[in-house]
Amino acid sequence: MAEVAARAGVTKQTVSNVVSGKKVRPETLAKVNAAIAELGYKPNLVARSLRTGSTSTVGLFVPHVANPFYSEVVEEVENVLVRHGYNLLLATTRDDPDYTRVHLENLAARSVDALLVAGDKGVGRQLPMLAQTSFPVALFAWEGDPPATLPVVSIDYEHAGYLAGRHLRDLGHRNVAVIADLPPHALRVAGLRRAFAADGLAIDDSKVFARTSDDAAGGYAAACAALEADPELTAIFATHDILAVGAVEAVTRSGRRVPEDVSVVGFDDIAQVGRIEPPLTTVAFPKREMAQNAVELLLRAVESGKPPTNALSLLRPTLIVRDSSAPPRTTA
Repeated sequence: MAEVAARAGVTKQTVSNVVSGKKVRPETLAKVNAAIAELGYKPNLVARSLRTGSTSTVGLFVPHVANPFYSEVVEEVENVLVRHGYNLLLATTRDDPDYTRVHLENLAARSVDALLVAGDKGVGRQLPMLAQTSFPVALFAWEGDPPATLPVVSIDYEHAGYLAGRHLRDLGHRNVAVIADLPPHALRVAGLRRAFAADGLAIDDSKVFARTSDDAAGGYAAACAALEADPELTAIFATHDILAVGAVEAVTRSGRRVPEDVSVVGFDDIAQVGRIEPPLTTVAFPKREMAQNAVELLLRAVESGKPPTNALSLLRPTLIVRDSSAPPRTTA
């Protein structure tokens, strides 16, 4: 640090301020960063942690990393943390409450500065433990009843389902099946049902098919069951895009066409679905904005030394219309 200070023509304290992310004048910051790059200086993070009581590390729980939705979320969380000089410690909950508890205990032992929790699968039973941690905690992409004890940044999932249902109704569809991960996606299904109920139509339980797994194979199997149960179906709504991809395959393999015979609408707008054939109509929401908001809320709490405000912030979804949805052959 002394060598960096000498090279930049500043004090050691100024170098320390730059390394720890404190505000310095732009011209000073540029000189210090140039000296750091020239000398290859690497701060001793262990020593800094012992001195400041901060690890500059934020933990992140996600259910799975194979799901493209969470891949994008992890990437955005890391982007924001790096910009603020923090490191990411990633863990998966695997939708398992006991696995989540073990991870939470391990994170506490590692003395992270804060914790983000994405999604509520497998986490609900650990809310009391989360509320009692010594570090700030924020939840996002939370779909169940929001807890009163922790801040939540999430999506209006019910309205998202409504947008999908309203789109299918506007096209003239009446005979629609739903492929869903229940109970976690109950709000999405409720929104779809509300859109149809507005026109006096009901989507009863016989039209709702549980996925057997969260991958395309699960969507394929559920869509095959739906098409076999009612060959006159004109549309399928899947409560996330990977299930919808499987549904498109099921329709095609049954000898039907998407969207000429059966429309398919998904949910999430993951990157891949704009490139499949046909490109998928889906409900999109600002997942990167959601991740940014949750991280920044948490970092404000870390840097102020005050717990984050326990509030619910809901972001609005949008419908992305592509080629997988069209009016049925006979509208009503």
